[in-house]
Amino acid sequence: MKKIKNLPESDFLKLFYLFLSTVFLIGAVCMPDRGEMFSGLWKICSQPGKISTNDFFVGGYAGTFLNVALVGYFFTALFYILKAPANNVSTLGFILTLGFCSWGITILNILPTVLGVALFCLVRKESLSANINATLFSTGIAPLINDLLIRYPNSEVAGFNLPGALIALAVGLAIGFFLPAGLAHAPNVHKGFDLYSAAVPVCFFAFFLNALLYKTMGVALPAAPDTETLQVASRMTVNVFCLTLFGACVVLALLLGCRWKDYKALLLSKEHVGSVSGKLGNPVFLMNFGLFGAFILAYYNLIGASFNGVTFGIIFCMLATCNSGSHPKNVTPILLGYVAASFLFAWLSKLVGGTFATAINAQAIVVGVCYANGMSPVVSKYGWFWGFLAAVMHYVLVTSVPNLHGGFCLYNGGFTAAIICLLLVPELERFQARTVDQR
Repeated sequence: MKKIKNLPESDFLKLFYLFLSTVFLIGAVCMPDRGEMFSGLWKICSQPGKISTNDFFVGGYAGTFLNVALVGYFFTALFYILKAPANNVSTLGFILTLGFCSWGITILNILPTVLGVALFCLVRKESLSANINATLFSTGIAPLINDLLIRYPNSEVAGFNLPGALIALAVGLAIGFFLPAGLAHAPNVHKGFDLYSAAVPVCFFAFFLNALLYKTMGVALPAAPDTETLQVASRMTVNVFCLTLFGACVVLALLLGCRWKDYKALLLSKEHVGSVSGKLGNPVFLMNFGLFGAFILAYYNLIGASFNGVTFGIIFCMLATCNSGSHPKNVTPILLGYVAASFLFAWLSKLVGGTFATAINAQAIVVGVCYANGMSPVVSKYGWFWGFLAAVMHYVLVTSVPNLHGGFCLYNGGFTAAIICLLLVPELERFQARTVDQR
C-alpha cells in the first residue's frame, strides 16, 4: 500500500483505470446472465445505438458490463503502451467513455475515430501519447459510427457490410483527424466553466454530419428506441455494484492515508480545484470518487430514476468530473436547480394548458442533470445562486439540443452546458466582478 501511495499522479491514475476496468469485468462474470455474455456483447455491437439506447435491454447485464470492461482495457492499454501521461483531463475522458459504454459506445464503434486521431498525429508528426485524451473524447460520436456501419442509408438495419464499413471509416477518420484542434479551442467558448469541454467540437461535428449525411441527402434518421425498452432495469444490480465499488474506493483512500481534513480541504476550497489528484493528492481523488459516486447514486435513488443501462451509465458520466473539481458541495445547488425547475414548469404548464413531460425522474431529465454537473466551476466562483440559475437554464434547453445533431452526439448535455456558460458567464463577469472581488 505504501508503494501505491507514493506513486506519481500519472502512474496512480493509470493503475486506477486498470482497477476500474477489472471491476467491470468481475461484474460481468457475476451477473446472472453471464452465460449469454458474449452473445450479448455481439448484440450490443450490431444494433443501433442512438441516444437513450438501453444496453441492458439489447445485450443483457453481463454483455453490457463486458463491453465496459473491454473498452476500459483498450484505453488503459493505450496509456501503458504509448507511455502517455494521465491527468485529471484523462480521468474525465476515461470515466466518461466507460459511462457511455452502457448506452452508445462499443468496443467496435470506437475504432474509426481513434484511428482518425492516429492519422492526425501521423500527418502532423505529433506523438499519439500527447493526444491520448483526444482518442477518448472522439468516442462521443460513436452512435453515428454505429449507424453508418449497420444501417445507413437503408431504412432498416442491414447488418455489417463493406460500403457501410467504408463510410464509417471515412467519417471516423475525418472526425478524429480534426478533433484535436477543436479540443484545443473549445475552452475559449465557455472560458473553462464547462468541465465537459470536449462536447463543443464533438457536438458541432455531429450537427454538421447530421445535416450532411441525413438532412441534405434525404436519408431518414434511425428511429428512437421504444420507451418500453427503458423499463428493462434493475435497481438492485446497479446499487449493489456501485455501492461495492464506491465503498471499496473510500476504504482504499483511507488505507492510503486520506483523512477527513484532507477531503474537507477540497469541499471548502475558495477556488475551483481543477485537478484534485494533482493539487490535493491521489488519496483525496480516490476519496472523492467514492463519496461523490455515492452522493450521485443517492440522488438518483431519491428521485425514483429507473436504473436501466442509460441511468447506470450516467452515474459514471457525472462522476467523470470528480478529478476536475466536482464534489457534493458544489454540485448540490445544480441538483436543487433541476428539482425546482421541474416543479416550476409543471405548474406553469398546467396554467397554460400544456402537456408536461419533463418531470424530475423523466429519462431525458435524469440524463440532463448529469451534465449540468459540468457547470460546477460556476458555483465555485460565483456562488450557489448562480449555479442554481444555471441549472434551471440547462433544464429548459437540454431536451431541445438533440434536434441539432439527430441524437448522434453522446455529449448533448455537455454541449448544452457550454451554451448556458456562453449566455451566462459574460453577464456574470460584467455584473458580478465587483462582488466576487470583495469576497
